[in-house]
Amino acid sequence: MLTAVAAFAVLATCLGLLLGYAAIRFRVEGDPVADRIDAVLPQTQCGQCGYPGCRPYAEAVARDEAAINQCVPGGETVILTLADLLGKDPLPLEAGEEKPKALAVIDEQRCIGCTLCVQACPVDAILGAAKQMHTVIADECTGCELCVPPCPVDCIRMAPIAENRETWRWPYPAPTPTPAPRVQSV
Repeated sequence: MLTAVAAFAVLATCLGLLLGYAAIRFRVEGDPVADRIDAVLPQTQCGQCGYPGCRPYAEAVARDEAAINQCVPGGETVILTLADLLGKDPLPLEAGEEKPKALAVIDEQRCIGCTLCVQACPVDAILGAAKQMHTVIADECTGCELCVPPCPVDCIRMAPIAENRETWRWPYPAPTPTPAPRVQSV
């Protein structure tokens, strides 16, 4: 009996070491093309492309299972960037027409606190509790409009975002700033 337990312990140790080595040696980081595509997308997580978020859509585009023209919030800018990135021809926007960037605004006097908008928001940009007034966290709202249809009292509207120095970016997406070289004093 003791010999059998020892044999199983040695076998389990050997297999564990083998699996550990294989996990390190054959590690797959992820699809770098999908990462680059995901970086171009607006990260609204709205589902208007037919996928549950920007990352699944990016992975489908990388596998060539989805067209590059399905991102409504990104519009023509994202389509052109993806076409350039993937070496494809740009296509017209598939799911409708491009809309200006907007922010959800809740009329707090009319809000009944049903929490349906909170449940619908894919990025948790709506703050509020049941039977309490709700409000939108402006810095978190992506303008996906998913909170508007479930509201039973129509107290949510989409307000266009005025373009100013902070909201307008060119080229899209904004380039990552490179740090200035450090000058050492002597």
